[in-house]
Amino acid sequence: MSLKVIELNDSCLTVGDENGIVSQTIGFALVTSGKIEVGEKAEGQACLEPTNIFNKYWQELSLEPISHSPQIRHHADLAYAQLKNIAEVNGMDDEVIFAVPSNFTRQQLEILLGLANQCPFRVIGLVDSGLLAAALTVKAEHIVYVDIQLHQVILTELSVTGDHIEVRGATQIPGVGIQNFQNLMMRMATDLFIAQCRFNPQHNAYTEQQLYNGLSSWFFQDDKEQTFLLELKSGDAAHTAKLPKESLVAALNEYYQKINEQIKVMASSNSQLLLSENLSGLPGYISTLSSIYKLVLLERSQIVKACCDFKNLIIDDKEQVHLVTRFVAEEIGIHKSAHRPAQHHLDIATHILYDNKAIKISEIEIKSSISERASFDSSNVLYINVKTPAERLGNIDKRGDTVYFNCGDHRVFLNDNIITGEHVLKLGDRIWFSEQSKAISVIKVENGQ
Repeated sequence: MSLKVIELNDSCLTVGDENGIVSQTIGFALVTSGKIEVGEKAEGQACLEPTNIFNKYWQELSLEPISHSPQIRHHADLAYAQLKNIAEVNGMDDEVIFAVPSNFTRQQLEILLGLANQCPFRVIGLVDSGLLAAALTVKAEHIVYVDIQLHQVILTELSVTGDHIEVRGATQIPGVGIQNFQNLMMRMATDLFIAQCRFNPQHNAYTEQQLYNGLSSWFFQDDKEQTFLLELKSGDAAHTAKLPKESLVAALNEYYQKINEQIKVMASSNSQLLLSENLSGLPGYISTLSSIYKLVLLERSQIVKACCDFKNLIIDDKEQVHLVTRFVAEEIGIHKSAHRPAQHHLDIATHILYDNKAIKISEIEIKSSISERASFDSSNVLYINVKTPAERLGNIDKRGDTVYFNCGDHRVFLNDNIITGEHVLKLGDRIWFSEQSKAISVIKVENGQ
């Protein structure tokens, strides 16, 4: 059987292998007489059995006694129940690497390994999730990785120094996790149903559970939609509430600002900012970020991919499991100065190429056009046919020998990454403003012609 990776984030516990993500679940447990249910089954009873629901046992993993029932002595019992369930659901009886959040303490890691020893799989590696997030994407000497859990946000600080990339520390922001967003949205949705439908979903545990189950659709509806819809059924009646996107974003903004204030403390214009998909997918969050950062939006599968790609750097030859918080840079493909903009005169870009036309790089403004074809005029304005209400899409300019691209709050594809803000361009870089649009290529024309 193949090596499996378990990424421990209680908002999205992920199992994967070299082929990608295998399964995902959530850190919820329901304790009733005779049994413990975990994951989505437990979350699906959150409003029906509120006194029997637990969802902080990963964040507060410990052996401290809790008084609830004879079935559970402490949070570690619940974590063990979920690990066993993950193993059973995925048929895991072979080797596993744990990717753990940067805020896990030594004691929590010891508890985790102790629980895993009682599971059918064998743990052969333990690695910091923030290190994995940075390993495949590093483009700066200072990196901040931001991920969201059920009850908090974790910021991991990393640096490339000497021959290593390593974790420097982690900061927790409590009270801004997925569950906090859900609770806020429960209150908003209830008020909307009362105002628009004269129906209070929280007067009945079953409709309250319906409401809770439906809230995830507000997180992941198409970001282009300007109005979110939520429908509930009560008996033979169907009730539909409408929520303007701007109202939702305004309500969530207080939480967003708490996150961004801490990012501002830890990151500068020279920092690379990595956002997990769980965080970047929240409605309107990206637009609240400053454009000064070198922003990279990670896909959910990248932690698993990095873990599989660099498994030989995580697994100890002596078969001892210890937490890996640093990689040798060259062993993961980072060579000296690879994370710095190339400055050699032979590698300096001179033009951009779009639709078989080259335009010399000086100060190029990029605008949207409803025309079927793109064009540029004598004043260095490049018009691109892309569907967007915004007229101005960004600009490219040259300062010294370095070429910069700034797309502001627009989400743009730069090579394989979705970016916003300002970025250094190098020869061969390609920019798309949508998946359907043609690419802008950064090129060098000999003799500056």
